[in-house]
Amino acid sequence: MSTSRKPYPSDVSDDEWAFAAPYLTLLREDAHQRRHDLRAVFDALRWVVKTGAEWRFLPHDFPPWEAVYQQARRWLAARVFEHMADDLRAVLRVAAGRNPTPSAAVLDSRTVQSTPESGARAGYDGHKRRKGSKVHAAVDTLGHLLALRVTPASADDRGEGFGLAAEVQEATGQAVRVAFADQGYTGDQPAADAASHGIELVVVKHAEPKRGFVLLPRRWVVERSFAWLARFRRLARDYERTAGVLAGWHWVAFVALLLHRAALTAPVGS
Repeated sequence: MSTSRKPYPSDVSDDEWAFAAPYLTLLREDAHQRRHDLRAVFDALRWVVKTGAEWRFLPHDFPPWEAVYQQARRWLAARVFEHMADDLRAVLRVAAGRNPTPSAAVLDSRTVQSTPESGARAGYDGHKRRKGSKVHAAVDTLGHLLALRVTPASADDRGEGFGLAAEVQEATGQAVRVAFADQGYTGDQPAADAASHGIELVVVKHAEPKRGFVLLPRRWVVERSFAWLARFRRLARDYERTAGVLAGWHWVAFVALLLHRAALTAPVGS
């Protein structure tokens, strides 16, 4: 008895596919090697990242899971989701009345619990008291992803500032001038690393002893971005054998979010 599904809220819409198709079409539509519809493959990938299901549990009304996984790895290798996120970010910034290229970023990290699949590369985060991987992210002031790096959870945020700053400037064409971060980035070395890429690092600290949750200026933006990603169950734990695939699924999740928002902001009938 085959497993089937009803239409899922994350299914790619016509407007979303019209934007995504040029990025995902690595071969011509009539290429002899193509056996499965690209839109169905993209739909299946988003379904896996959204639901957190195992690949072999992919419903049978999608293309075979092996084909979806192989095509997804090709897309990751070509960095199509990063390129798509860059252009979607510009579209949404313009729609919000902002400059298409951001001049400020917000940095932070989250620790993702390891699993048997990822345990070989996991580290222990003493602050979070958790073994797993650490996802270092930079977003613009609207919360849109600029850059992302995955390390063992034992990695210090200070040590990742240089690479994260480099990726931020690569994504924005050297446009970012200031980056806001938490106290994990305190010290001369993180500031020097950021400055070497033309970025002033501003550490946002608590003005006084806190009790309970306190909303801090600027820093809350990246926390909200992590909350958006928490809606994608594949990212709830580190189920991947390689750090690159875990990073890739974060980009897929953000593209799904941004595609939906871009479709909502498009003029009716466009």
